[in-house]
Amino acid sequence: MRNVSKVLVAVALVSSLAGCVNSEQASSEPPGDVVSFPPPTSPEESAPESSAPESAPGSATSAPESSGVSTAVECTAKDIKVTGPANQHPTITVPKNCSAPTKLIVEDLKPGTGPEAAKGAQMQAHYALTAWSTGKEVETSYGQQPLDVPTVGSGLIEAWNQGLVGMKQGGRRLIVAPPDLAYAGSGNELQDETLVFVIDAVKVTPA
Repeated sequence: MRNVSKVLVAVALVSSLAGCVNSEQASSEPPGDVVSFPPPTSPEESAPESSAPESAPGSATSAPESSGVSTAVECTAKDIKVTGPANQHPTITVPKNCSAPTKLIVEDLKPGTGPEAAKGAQMQAHYALTAWSTGKEVETSYGQQPLDVPTVGSGLIEAWNQGLVGMKQGGRRLIVAPPDLAYAGSGNELQDETLVFVIDAVKVTPA
């Protein structure tokens, strides 16, 4: 099994992500981008050849403009499906019809009602981590002791340093970390990966 106490420590600060791979509970199909193509032109809509003016010798002919071809937009929190009750192991489904977010996403899935995790607070939390590119879960603390976060706002990957602030005890939060706020260039097995976390704030001790 995994050593939960070493997980999520910022590369520049403490240590690298360590965990027990748990890929059996999630999809193995990688996400993909969707390209929307323009509808075909009917014969009635096509202009006859005789109506098109001939270009003068040596003159430049401009290329036709693109008509509706676009790449997939970035996913939002609403595109990511999370099922399961708070404080129990969630199922995370990464969407396939939009691209990985390039900015940090922090979204409360269930607001807490207990003490708030301001900067400097202590927290015990359960979490599940899914890799965006594969859609597979790669780490979880459910079924084990919660992860101890000694100081909210520091000592972890930057996505957690920012994303845990403001959580309340009993709450569940989605954090999507782009590579530059996770393990970009670290040599970690999840280097340059977009990470999807679901976090349950089990206990919050104010600073």
